[in-house]
Amino acid sequence: MPRMDEARSRQPDQPQAATRWVLWTTILASSLAFVDGSVVNVGLPAIQGGLRADPAALQWVINAYLLPLGALLLLGGASGDRLGRKAVFIAGIAVFGLASAVCALAWNLGILIGARSVQGVAAAFVLPNSLAILGTSFTGSARGRAIGIWAAAGAAVGAAGPLLGGWLIDLFGWRMVFIINLPLAALALLMAVSFVQELPPANRHMRLDLGGSTLATLGLGVLTWALTIASGPEGWSSRARVAALASAALLGGFLRVERVRGAHAAMPLALFSSRSFVGLTVLTLLVYGALGALLLLIPYVLIEGGQFSATAAGAALLPAPLVIAALSPAAGGLAGRIGARPLLSIGSLIVGAGFLVLLFERAGSSYWSVIFPSLVLVAVGMSAVAAPLTTAVLSAAGADTAGAASGLNSAVSRIGGTFAVALLGGIIGTRGAQLVHAFHGAALVAALACLAAAVTALLLVDGRRPAA
Repeated sequence: MPRMDEARSRQPDQPQAATRWVLWTTILASSLAFVDGSVVNVGLPAIQGGLRADPAALQWVINAYLLPLGALLLLGGASGDRLGRKAVFIAGIAVFGLASAVCALAWNLGILIGARSVQGVAAAFVLPNSLAILGTSFTGSARGRAIGIWAAAGAAVGAAGPLLGGWLIDLFGWRMVFIINLPLAALALLMAVSFVQELPPANRHMRLDLGGSTLATLGLGVLTWALTIASGPEGWSSRARVAALASAALLGGFLRVERVRGAHAAMPLALFSSRSFVGLTVLTLLVYGALGALLLLIPYVLIEGGQFSATAAGAALLPAPLVIAALSPAAGGLAGRIGARPLLSIGSLIVGAGFLVLLFERAGSSYWSVIFPSLVLVAVGMSAVAAPLTTAVLSAAGADTAGAASGLNSAVSRIGGTFAVALLGGIIGTRGAQLVHAFHGAALVAALACLAAAVTALLLVDGRRPAA
């Protein structure tokens, strides 16, 4: 595989203004994917009412997006290396825009869920290629600054998304959440065609791991379905058990394919020879699964139990991303001095403490007395986890597999959120005191998951300090 400096040497010289437009193009395209991962949470009650949806199926509006996004991120990045990053990037934006139009026009829940799954597939091809385009469009310190701006913009969009989505829902209805994507996708397409330079594919002769990616997507999808059934009134019925066994067979086939493909696999199994990498993967699944539960449940409880408007419920989430954006840089610097393990352990415990605060939620409780302090604690804890986790993953993987490790860790974080949403199926649709009791149970499970993550960090993650 050509080195990054070789890839840059093949790129035509661009004036500085042009590369700035490349940066804004990747930010705009990635923002489409980032905001759709969070804004729909605020719209679930409106979607349920508008489509008269079965509460048991409603969580698939979220999971139909998260599942292909998590499962296909690695394939999306590899496709850019094989087919050309600009071409794959543009195709992803176009498909995302078309799927958004179908979402806006959906006349029943099945159509909406199908279109959301196509959005997730498209986002899995947009996100990794947007970063790859940045990596080959900038050099030296400018590349680091560009990636930093891209990440900060993603955090800002994540913060504003639920608030903007809630406002649009209150004024125009839930369909506007998807309609707004259409002009943004059109603008991103125009900018990508105009400003992004195409390089010769870095690995044009590489075979894509289509078999492994298909098995992974099917296996995770069937497992998510099994968890959804099990969390509902049926419990672990024969249908849920059959689905769990089918998912085990599919995921077993995936692992076998990955072992045969070796270094060319979508998920190189050699990564898991590192005990520290295994621990970091488990920690990511647990902590981000708990965070996904929080971001789904709090707006739902505020709207259904607290009679909040969609706008107010979106604004209620703002403290979390703002605190994370403010504190994460300092945590990253501290991890460089003392190592990641202490921060990962302590941060996970603080996130768990934030979930325990939610046990004080009662019917009629003030937002400021329970939800706000919980969000602040969770955000402080995630600030101690997010940046050190990325650093530790890259360190555990080594230079040769850093790209695959980073992509896999990003995929695991989204899959954790997918599983969390599936397990919350029994809560969506409940009302009154039953909703509060179910909310308490979910908060307790999330706190226990964070405790398990802290123990995992202590037992498995490398505790050595970084080299000076």
